[in-house]
Parts: sequence; C-alpha cells; structure tokens
Amino acid sequence: MFGINGGELLVILVVAVIVIGPTRLPKYAEQLARLTKQARHFLADARERVDSELGDEVKDIDWAALDPRRYDPRRIVRDALLDPEPAPAGARTAAAA
Repeated sequence: MFGINGGELLVILVVAVIVIGPTRLPKYAEQLARLTKQARHFLADARERVDSELGDEVKDIDWAALDPRRYDPRRIVRDALLDPEPAPAGARTAAAA
C-alpha cells in the first residue's frame, strides 16, 4: 500500500493506541471508518460518472498497455519490425487480375 509491511503497521497501531489513549480511540476509529466509507463512495461515483460521460468507446482501451512504466524500446522496435506491412491497394488489384 504505502510500502508498509505487516510488522510496521502493527507498530504504528500500538503507538497510536498509546498516544491517543483508550478513551478517545473508539471515536477516532469511527471517524476513520466514516472517512473510508465516504472516500469509497466518492470514488465509485466518480467512476460511474466518467463511464457515463465518456461512453462505450473508452471501455475497450487497455490502460495497462499505456502505462509508462511498461515502456520498453526494444519491444517497440521488435513489434514495429515484425509487423507485416499492408500491401498497397494497387498491388492487390493487380495480383487478383
């Protein structure tokens, strides 16, 4: 998530319990839960709104392929060189005749 493993998260939780104290901890936990629910609701609404406004043509896009972290110049050159070029329109008609 944020580069925090399970042990570090446990230490953070123990420190939070000690600093906040057992009397205020339920109130803060409730606020955190409410904030998390609101954030999830906001993100779900945003996704629905983007999908409805952009339409069906955007649903077919492979967003993972457009990720700049996956950029590999060797793959791009290999794909460009191995793709067969389409024959010109005039060549097809001459070959068919």
